[in-house]
Amino acid sequence: MYKERSSSLPSEARGGNVRNEQQLYRDVTDNKKRLEDGIDKSSPSTSRGGIGREKDRIAAPAATTQSRRNAGHETRPTMEKAKYPEDAEDSESESEDSDVSASDGEDTSWISWFCSLRGNEFFCEVDDEYIQDDFNLSGLSSQVPYYDYALDLILDVESPSDDMLTEEQNELVESAAEMLYGLIHVRYILTGKGMNAMLEKFKNVDFGRCPRVYCSGQPCLPMGQSDVSRTSTVKIYCPKCEDIYYPRSKYQGNIDGAYFGTTFPHLFLMTYPYIKPSKPTQNYTPRIFGFKLHKSAR
Repeated sequence: MYKERSSSLPSEARGGNVRNEQQLYRDVTDNKKRLEDGIDKSSPSTSRGGIGREKDRIAAPAATTQSRRNAGHETRPTMEKAKYPEDAEDSESESEDSDVSASDGEDTSWISWFCSLRGNEFFCEVDDEYIQDDFNLSGLSSQVPYYDYALDLILDVESPSDDMLTEEQNELVESAAEMLYGLIHVRYILTGKGMNAMLEKFKNVDFGRCPRVYCSGQPCLPMGQSDVSRTSTVKIYCPKCEDIYYPRSKYQGNIDGAYFGTTFPHLFLMTYPYIKPSKPTQNYTPRIFGFKLHKSAR
């Protein structure tokens, strides 16, 4: 009895389970088909539309970001200029200064430029009219190499043949121009205009002061120990103690003494006698323990 019941129940249960499983399988299969059909039907519209919209959604910010980057890159210099306006002003002032200096350099003559160089404070500016007079330059063409080129350089005369010179030859011309100007200068300072120009420099103490203690800072005059060029360097002459000394500046000590000559300081004092000082009344006396040295011990 129990066996029949037990045998009959499983069969019914198995039958019911099989039906349920078949029904469930059919439901699952139908749902799967409907799901697949739904996906296939919706994929052309939703997937492409979703992807397209997604691309549009991503592309729009990307384009906006890129445009912002480009805009920022383009406006960056403007922002920097606005942030640092003083830089722009400095650059403008520098450009203005360079333009002014360039214009000043163009207006400056060679003579003014040469006399303004460091170490050339002893020179005065020679008038162009004096240089243009051939009588004042007689005998100099045989002493100065590249004489014609040097003379044109001093007078700021542009010659077509200047372009034919090499760099080394241009340096030789510049050196010759300095030498020629010095030889013209020694002649010019003996004239009335030259004396007057040197008088102004003497009043401004451009030639320095006497280093002797008992001369009390007497202004000096430039002179040379020889009238032959390249013999000795320039010295300064003290009209009070009537002795010569080396210039204090090493730059001035390299100037040729022949560019001032042996005559200038004495003729200058004769032309302007009122500036000649009296001789010093004191002289140094050597002593040992306060006692003067005897002449025989010196």
